[in-house]
Amino acid sequence: MTTFPIPDPIPDIDRVSAIIRDVAESEILPYFRDLANAGVREKTGPGDLVTLADEAGERALTPRLMDLLPGSTVVGEEAVSADTSLLDRLHGDAPVWIIDPVDGTLNFANGRPLFAVIVALVSRDETLAGWIYDPCDGRTATAVKGQGAFLNGKRVHVAPSVTLPQMTGALSTRFCAESLGRQLDERGKSLGSRVCLSSAAQEYLRLLEGRAHFSLYHRLMPWDHAAGVLLHAEAGGYSALFDGTPYRPTALGGGVMLAPDRESWQALHRHLFG
Repeated sequence: MTTFPIPDPIPDIDRVSAIIRDVAESEILPYFRDLANAGVREKTGPGDLVTLADEAGERALTPRLMDLLPGSTVVGEEAVSADTSLLDRLHGDAPVWIIDPVDGTLNFANGRPLFAVIVALVSRDETLAGWIYDPCDGRTATAVKGQGAFLNGKRVHVAPSVTLPQMTGALSTRFCAESLGRQLDERGKSLGSRVCLSSAAQEYLRLLEGRAHFSLYHRLMPWDHAAGVLLHAEAGGYSALFDGTPYRPTALGGGVMLAPDRESWQALHRHLFG
């Protein structure tokens, strides 16, 4: 039997999935395509949006997840927006639920069905379990460290490795330096097709479905990537920060890149950054 740091045992994966689905149904979807009541507004600047659905979803998930695991705490995107010191919980000993109630808020606010709920369970800077739930089509991705990745209950694997000109994936230059952005845009032209779905969750789902080979991100917020990096790894993929070190939920600087395997990651890294 696989052993973990605390918590032991990890709360029932399906029970967490059911809570996420219930909250999405009751607190998030009622606001979708109802802009008059969704309360869309900017947080820190243009394009950084929050809605009543984000806030209601996080507010509902927080106590229900904490009740599943006595002694646990929560780091939620919207709570951190109001109090950044909450990120310090990731450095503590208590298990932490990391919540992104609506990943892809820009899509949500514009009526595009490209958003999802992301939840991760972290202990001592290690992601132990992760969930991504798409409320629009019901896709549920789950993983427990060391036990594989599943999509709607079926085990999944990342796409097999291919040559660079055949590699497709998400390559956004948002949040990176202008000079690096120009370099990535130019070198990315010799790769396969590139997409930017404005939702890391949706891009992680594409990786799990084998519909994409890589993703590259410059902004490392734990609610965007803790669950997705674990899911990808449990599906057989390889990821690392741009400097080659392993991703950790406490990593907030630099960027992360995901690929089918270590060799593909290294080839892509040389091509884009070398």
